[in-house]
Amino acid sequence: SCGGAVENYSNINRKAGNSVMHIWAHFKTITSHKLLVMRYCFKIGLYRQGLLHDLSKYSWTEFSVGCRYYQGNRSPNNAEREDTGLSTSWIHHYGRNKHHFEHWVDYGVDCDTVIQGVPMPRKYIAEMVMDRISASRVYNPGTYTDQAPLAYFLKSRDRLWFVHEKTNEDLEFLLRMLAEKGEKETLRYIKKVYLKTTFRGESV
Repeated sequence: SCGGAVENYSNINRKAGNSVMHIWAHFKTITSHKLLVMRYCFKIGLYRQGLLHDLSKYSWTEFSVGCRYYQGNRSPNNAEREDTGLSTSWIHHYGRNKHHFEHWVDYGVDCDTVIQGVPMPRKYIAEMVMDRISASRVYNPGTYTDQAPLAYFLKSRDRLWFVHEKTNEDLEFLLRMLAEKGEKETLRYIKKVYLKTTFRGESV
């Protein structure tokens, strides 16, 4: 429940007070992640996306929050959210990075919700997979397996009502392939098959 976040306040606030000490640690973490995503994107032919991935994390809006709420083993956005009730860094981030679910949400048309997910282009779903692999590797370097990104996704799948059905299906399909067939085969499939086809109405 949301109320459980209160238990983390004291630890978060202690960390927040050491923001100067966390500048270098946060910079190393986000840079290691970015370079790893870039390497993976290059492997599947997404060169431009690899170069541009997560550049907004170096903006003052995101970087300052990252330093203040640096955790080391998870996103500082979670800590900011637990501490203040929302993450200004995350809101800034997903609005500028198309490989996130939240970027592809719009007002609903002929549906029973005010907002709804719209189809996410395959090149951004592919980038999201590279992002999830890299995040799992960076935050859990000693325990990472090819099953980790799928396990993380399944924890929240039932609450992703705002994500377009096709996007959810594609992401789970690719993460299951990663878990069952391994990284090499999954990257080959994404590059040679998945990114070579589109579905009707896909935007860029």
